[in-house]
Amino acid sequence: MMSNSEELKKKLNPMQYEVTQNNGTEPPFHNEYWNEFKDGIYVDIVSGKPLFSSTDKYDAGCGWPSFTRPIVEEEVLEKEDYSHFMVRTEVRSKTADSHLGHVFNDGPGPSGLRYCINSAALRFIPVEKLEEEGYGKYFKLFDKTLD
Repeated sequence: MMSNSEELKKKLNPMQYEVTQNNGTEPPFHNEYWNEFKDGIYVDIVSGKPLFSSTDKYDAGCGWPSFTRPIVEEEVLEKEDYSHFMVRTEVRSKTADSHLGHVFNDGPGPSGLRYCINSAALRFIPVEKLEEEGYGKYFKLFDKTLD
């Protein structure tokens, strides 16, 4: 029987594995979603759980996807991180315990938060594929007529 980490090594590319399983960080400006601004949601690459929406994404100029808040608060856990001689707040996915990135207090909006997330921890589901991929309930985030 294969171990969980062996299965993940088959499912994920080396960068996705390094980021989610070994708390790695991909290079800024050289990752899949830093400059992606189509409508859709971002799910955990490991568990498929919804994490962030393009409606909360903004260009923070840091080279990684940045969001003002998660879609489902309970799915994003915060944890003190003392690595690299800094004190930061790491964010991890609850279900898969994937390392996602960090949250900082320099964001826009009422909360002032910036969720700086590794693209390698995410899979983007464009709005037109939400229904077929099983995320239809999130379609309401993009209905401009609902307020």
